[in-house]
Amino acid sequence: MDHVVLLLLLLLLLCVAPTVHCYSSGLVTASCADLRPRHNKLSPQTGPAPYTITTDRSSYRLGEEVTVKIQAPSSKPFFGFLLQARQVGLESPVGYFTLTTMAAQILTCSQRPSSAVSHNSVSAKTSIQVTWRSELSGNTKPVQFHASFVQNFKTFWVDVTSPALTFFNNISKSGCGVTKVCISQPLNCDPAVSVNCYFMSASITPNDTAVHYEITGPSDGYISFGFSDDQRMGNDDIYICGIGSNGLVQLQHAISTGKTAPRILPLGNVSDVVASVHGMVISCSFTSMNPISTQRTSGFNMAYYLMYAHGPSSNGLIQFHADTFISSDKIDISRPQLVTIGVWPPIIKVHGSLMLIAWMTTGSLGMMVARYLKGLAKGQNLWGKDVWFLVHVAVMSLTVVATAIAFILSFSYAKDWSGGAHPVLGCLVMIMSFLQPILAMLRCGPQHALRFLFNWTHALNAVVIKTLAVAATCTGLMLIDSTPEQWLIKVMGGFIGWEAFFYILLEVHLKWPVNTTDTLESSTKSVDVLLMTLFFVGNLAFLVALLVGIGIS
Repeated sequence: MDHVVLLLLLLLLLCVAPTVHCYSSGLVTASCADLRPRHNKLSPQTGPAPYTITTDRSSYRLGEEVTVKIQAPSSKPFFGFLLQARQVGLESPVGYFTLTTMAAQILTCSQRPSSAVSHNSVSAKTSIQVTWRSELSGNTKPVQFHASFVQNFKTFWVDVTSPALTFFNNISKSGCGVTKVCISQPLNCDPAVSVNCYFMSASITPNDTAVHYEITGPSDGYISFGFSDDQRMGNDDIYICGIGSNGLVQLQHAISTGKTAPRILPLGNVSDVVASVHGMVISCSFTSMNPISTQRTSGFNMAYYLMYAHGPSSNGLIQFHADTFISSDKIDISRPQLVTIGVWPPIIKVHGSLMLIAWMTTGSLGMMVARYLKGLAKGQNLWGKDVWFLVHVAVMSLTVVATAIAFILSFSYAKDWSGGAHPVLGCLVMIMSFLQPILAMLRCGPQHALRFLFNWTHALNAVVIKTLAVAATCTGLMLIDSTPEQWLIKVMGGFIGWEAFFYILLEVHLKWPVNTTDTLESSTKSVDVLLMTLFFVGNLAFLVALLVGIGIS
């Protein structure tokens, strides 16, 4: 009897041993479909798994590498696992894996080579990292990573998932001017190459019944394009590609009023929508059979101005756009072409030029004369006033007048309040510039005991105005500079650095102790003249460069 029992035990071990060996080696292709370990029909855990699946990005491109990491707390390592990538809502694996560790192996699931990863030993594991790639063509749907984890024979979790990865459309300028209408900023940029490219394209489908649109660009909220009868916002047919309150990119159809937030319309007859975000770049492509409808015209084969706008959003609601550009002429989207961007109107260029001259040249001259050049014409009067004082008043009065004219020009063109920091800074500069001469006329006499209060207040207010004016000028140049290199901003940076450098030199020279002999005083005046001459030679060079840039923008 004992021999019979022993024989049965040996037979049982022979039957079970291959199965145990198979699972410990990770060759678990039998679990590819449902990810469920074959552990004598034991049920998986129903509570939350202590393990996580993370990726190094929230979206993917065709053929792009995604780093996938499965992790466990040190107190609860896993001994076995099976990992796949699946299209959200489906069960077949997609893409393929490559290994970056010796603690895992590649499997073939659903006849797809390298479509799954599993363990290759029963050693304890707390972290496994692999690389996944999508196919070079085909799937453009959201993808999610699924895994099962085995803590021990009786304790295991099935179908633990990662956050979904959205597909990021590979929009490029290929076909622009040949098969589709394209508009971009910077001009002729390629979104497939540059992440700083704002791009939109439209192409009529072969049966002439719909339009396929593509739009992409960097934004922290939304990007949008629209069709308009004129170059002003209002009564425009627009599509908005933006991040919703759930953090996912969504497409919306709307009509703009130009005064308030766009009124959202039903999406209508739209299909093949692919919406995604990749880093800071938002992208949407879709096919629409909706007729283009503005206040005056309706239809595909009509001519419209193309408008592009982008800006922030809050909890899925779009805010006032940070920037916008528009085609220089009306465009028929049924005729493929490269669209040129409309230049800024002359009234805005004059506005920018006056502000630049006022606060980077004449304003600087007035402040430097009052601070550093009083000694050049010491004792010389004209009309009962010191010469330096008359120069200071004349130059600063010219600065205030130029500021006021520039302010009036901008508002007469916009006829409304514009969003962003630039108009806020401009208004502050205008208000403080207007108050400065009024307060100066109400000042007390030079010998008054409280005269020092005026001196300090007048000087500090001037510094604040200068700082705000420089900031307003920089934000204004950012609005009109559409070059890829942003060279206007770079020149302005050099302009500011040049002025700051000479302020420092003049301040050091002012504080430098000198004896009051005629020779030393003459030498000091010569240094002042030399420094001011050098300053204005460089100042005029920067000024001319920026004025030319504004003129061609």
